[in-house]
Amino acid sequence: MAGPAEATRGYRVANTFVPSRPLEPALYLVATPIGNLGDITLRALETLSGADVLACEDTRVTRVLLDRYGIANKPYAYHEYNADQMGPRLLAALEEGKSVALVSDAGTPLVSDPGYRLGQLVIEAGHKVVPIPGASAPLAALVASGLPNDAFLFAGFLPTKEKGRRDRLAELSKIPATLIFFESPHRIAATLVSAADVLGPGRAACVGRELTKAFEEISRASLGELAEAFDGRNVKGEIVLLVGPPAYDDVPAAVDVDILLEELSSTMPAAKAAAEAARLTGLSKRDLYQRLVAMKCKDGG
Repeated sequence: MAGPAEATRGYRVANTFVPSRPLEPALYLVATPIGNLGDITLRALETLSGADVLACEDTRVTRVLLDRYGIANKPYAYHEYNADQMGPRLLAALEEGKSVALVSDAGTPLVSDPGYRLGQLVIEAGHKVVPIPGASAPLAALVASGLPNDAFLFAGFLPTKEKGRRDRLAELSKIPATLIFFESPHRIAATLVSAADVLGPGRAACVGRELTKAFEEISRASLGELAEAFDGRNVKGEIVLLVGPPAYDDVPAAVDVDILLEELSSTMPAAKAAAEAARLTGLSKRDLYQRLVAMKCKDGG
């Protein structure tokens, strides 16, 4: 695997060629635009043009971005179907003292894409990992949603089958945070129905479609209203679904949690009691365990 010749390392902005500086050996995780190619950062351009090896999900997609900014670097495909072959080759490049840049088709690498496996391999091998931040669909959707952003949980894709989807939503139902999901256009209508049934039709939500692109659409309403709006609709494009946190009354009160922990710990070990309480309340198992230990210390038990 060879990067561009030293004389051609660089990128073009506003018809000006900017030469790239050499990069130290490391895996660079480079965020790329989620739609609008103008959202790329200068640091990302310098990294994409200067890396000895450039890996991406789809070379055709990445080539469009590279051509837009006059980057001569040759992209190599790294995806779930060739990860077993390409992973060791990229790791070997790092062992040789080369710099390796990784991009996904859009957004930040390792977020719901196969780059996670490569990141693990590189960290386990003791190599440096450098994040090059930029566009992120979950964060773009969150800031535009109008939903609370002091606490949020990115939960990736929901299960494709109805039962699995509903079970997963039930697990997340009591978490006091805005929930963020990726969803495909042909499943969004069914997912909204499931979410309205499991989480409640009145719960605030938002559907972000084709974010940063020409036909960007942000729909803010209750889950019930969104389920009705998307019913039977022919939807296209990338989608982010956000669901606001449960109403205050739906979150277990501290005194109720303490009572639950006391009851469970009377018949099972503390760790198991905390795990069961977490399942029932949607709260953190670790926090519940620490809470239970503090309660027992206070009681002298």
